[in-house]
Amino acid sequence: MKLLHFADLHLDAPFAWAPPETARLRRRNRRQTLTRIIELAEEERVDAVLSGGDLFEQERFTPDTVAFLRETFARTDLPIYLAPGNHDWYSSRSPYALVEWSPNVHLFTAAALTPIELRDGLTLWGAAHQAPANTGPFFAEFRPDRGGVHLALAHASERGALPFQESGKEPHAPFDATELEAAGIAHAFLGHYHVARDRDRHTYPGNPDPLEFGESVGRGVVLATVAPDGGVERERRSAAVSQVHDLEIALDGCHHLDDVRQRIAMEIAGLSGSVRVTLNGEVSDDLAIDPRALIQLGEHLDGFVVRTGDLLPSYDLEAIHAEPTVRGQFARDTLAIADAERRHKVLITGLRALEGRSDLEVA
Repeated sequence: MKLLHFADLHLDAPFAWAPPETARLRRRNRRQTLTRIIELAEEERVDAVLSGGDLFEQERFTPDTVAFLRETFARTDLPIYLAPGNHDWYSSRSPYALVEWSPNVHLFTAAALTPIELRDGLTLWGAAHQAPANTGPFFAEFRPDRGGVHLALAHASERGALPFQESGKEPHAPFDATELEAAGIAHAFLGHYHVARDRDRHTYPGNPDPLEFGESVGRGVVLATVAPDGGVERERRSAAVSQVHDLEIALDGCHHLDDVRQRIAMEIAGLSGSVRVTLNGEVSDDLAIDPRALIQLGEHLDGFVVRTGDLLPSYDLEAIHAEPTVRGQFARDTLAIADAERRHKVLITGLRALEGRSDLEVA
């Protein structure tokens, strides 16, 4: 059996960092991503689509989003299985309960794993979050009541992976990987962790369209082929619509704001989508950099964020050479180095070391 698994789309995410029009565009991109996912499922002729929760954000959803979801799922004949997470948790007042879904949509609503037979001898067990927090474990006490191969679909937190996720990620429905084997689960298709992760008995696809700057690679959807013995072969595919770039720009050698603007403009000239630049390097003491004054450089982009990182004052080498200090003596000693490039590197590295800095390497 061939399955397409995705999770953590987060329709109607706020994108609070962005101006209103940019935020609206990013939310539209998430809808287009779902359309791409369904199209990919049809192109690959999968047998079913699995969604591991956080399809939308309960506190921000709009009636238009619910209508979009219903119509998108109704346009395919593929079975679609939904396991609500902590952001799109199930209740009698949630969009899940208020909409009449097309017959191909199966919604797991119980807070414990419940079965649906995918085909003879192959059972999918799914569960739902019924609150935004404090959902207990799904797998610890679970044991199947039938034979065959057992798969699971849930929004859950494998404890061993938590340190590898984005900062601030909270565990929901926590479990240990060893619980899956003890529970007789051949493979669990999961949501909640946005960093993609493949393990012997479980898969996190990651968010299919970027939510933040600086996200790790590999996130998207997973095409999973389930063998008769429950073994799973996985292939990752990108479904993202949004283009997001996170750049570090060194300003070493910039003496005035026009230098800074030119350097940034050169770096972002060939980019599209949303871009965040972090400004680092050594600049003159009197060079004041206001990120807000540089935003207009990204007018051709969907979104542009400028922030300062490790901006440090550059050295007045002439003045340092004249100092009656240990630092001055060190600078004068480097004059004995014949090679100018090597002399400069030794000097800068030594000055940084005398200040107790850790960035000793000089390009």
